[in-house]
Amino acid sequence: MLENVYKEFRTKMQKSVEVLEAEFARIRTSRANPALLDGIKVEAYGAPTPLKQVASISVPEPRQLVVQPWDRNLLTEVEKALQKSDLGLNPKVEANLVRIMIPALTEERRRELVKLCGKLTEDARIAVRNIRREANDRIKSLEKAKDISEDDSKTGVKKVQEITDELIARLDELFKQKETEILER
Repeated sequence: MLENVYKEFRTKMQKSVEVLEAEFARIRTSRANPALLDGIKVEAYGAPTPLKQVASISVPEPRQLVVQPWDRNLLTEVEKALQKSDLGLNPKVEANLVRIMIPALTEERRRELVKLCGKLTEDARIAVRNIRREANDRIKSLEKAKDISEDDSKTGVKKVQEITDELIARLDELFKQKETEILER
């Protein structure tokens, strides 16, 4: 019975880690990364469509992205969507593709991005801790209902704490990696 509780709450906690990874992928560093454009939607055929569904995105050089729409008629829409994005990128249309140069980050902007990453990491830690509390409440309610013994309850709470510690360590590791990537010149 407790194994199901561990499994369910580990999965929920793991989702917090995955969300943080996705957020970090969208944060711009000095290096080009196709994930940078993940949140961008293009007005295609009358509906907002994710950019990666209407174009291929490649990284020909470390500081350059190339977006090549499969339908040439969407070139101007892709350019507009990139300009409207809050990424601060300046796309250039060339023949049948859009070239995006990734400018180097200023020291001040790097510090801002590290601070943002720290906040996102703390939000993820809070989410994991809230899930831990929820798991502990579930274990206590099982004990009250006499579905598990007091010893099993204590063991369960300890196991949930181990899972929490493991995933918080993973969040901290992700933050350190992203911080190094941002501060790297």
